Amino acid sequence: MEVHGTVAEGFEPVRDAFVRNFEVLGDRGAAVAVHRDGRKVVDLWAGTRDAEGTEPWTEDTAQIVRSATKGVAAAVPLLLHQRGLLDLDAPVGSYWPEFKSGGKERILVRDVLAHRAGIPALDRGLTAAEAADGVSGARAVAAQQPFWEPGTGHGYHAQTYSWLLSELVLRATGRTVGCVLAEEIAEPLGLEFWIGLPEAEAHRVGRVAAVEPPESAGMLRTRPRRNVSEAYADPDSLTRRAFAAIDPLPDENAPAYRAAELPASNGIGTARALARFYGATIGVVEDGARIFTPATTALAAREHSAGPDRVLVVNTRFGAGYMLHGPASPLLSPASFGHPGRGGSLGFADPEAGIGFGYVTNALAKSVTADPRAQALVRALRSAL
Repeated sequence: MEVHGTVAEGFEPVRDAFVRNFEVLGDRGAAVAVHRDGRKVVDLWAGTRDAEGTEPWTEDTAQIVRSATKGVAAAVPLLLHQRGLLDLDAPVGSYWPEFKSGGKERILVRDVLAHRAGIPALDRGLTAAEAADGVSGARAVAAQQPFWEPGTGHGYHAQTYSWLLSELVLRATGRTVGCVLAEEIAEPLGLEFWIGLPEAEAHRVGRVAAVEPPESAGMLRTRPRRNVSEAYADPDSLTRRAFAAIDPLPDENAPAYRAAELPASNGIGTARALARFYGATIGVVEDGARIFTPATTALAAREHSAGPDRVLVVNTRFGAGYMLHGPASPLLSPASFGHPGRGGSLGFADPEAGIGFGYVTNALAKSVTADPRAQALVRALRSAL
């Protein structure tokens, strides 16, 4: 296995784990990057960018990261809050009056970020075209009645998070999430990350395809027996309905899907961009850039939701827009915040260790929150520290 890139002295265990992901855990094409105290210490890539194994993964290959998009997208409302443009304790309906219908008038902006809004699914799934048109999704969640009393529990808003966040940002600023991300975060930081892929960058993006992981690489189980895959197999479960809010699921390799703005699921970027992004949420990265003030960093990492997740059927923890370290999504330490992507990708920050981490892959496994390849890299990073 030929691995490209660089590793700073002391971080060789991350490289070793990265190689093992290809040799043992079925990776096809992937990249991993780590920032520590604002400095890049790991930047590796290997494999191929296509399912057929004919095109090499290069230094600038970008990849769709599925729900790892949520962590990057969450920086937009938090940045607006930091600037006094969005009140997290205001009702969503104060920005978006149509949202108040169906018993949702008390849902706060903070509830949306912490997956407490009670709208993880829709009574009728949207088509791929409707999901991406910038109008139908917002109308659907505004009309939807909550599945539980908002604020009384939490459940992962796998797809509906896109339209909740998109419309909220649009109503508060007049700009889309992808536009704010590009202009206020990605461009100043030099990040190769997009929600709404520009046509000029399409040539850089690898194709994703499913892989069958080893038997030991299954998804986390609840106690005592039921797990996410079993719940997903039940067409009447809230789990299945949440993930099927777009029905049928779109072709993630299609240009139209990649060009859409779906901040829950279709962000595209490099591992290097994820690591630099998360490094900038906790401090100053190379070239003197940062995103959050210390107060906003603390807000992102502060627990807002914890316990049984009504969608993922495991115990999960969420801050303001970020999944927190816990049994369902082990990160570096209890201080970590970030977001996994279904199938493998992962990005997170650890303010205590000064770490920004990013891993992307085109080999989509059945994992939801704790992919074995990503977890192997996290364990290796922990050992290096």
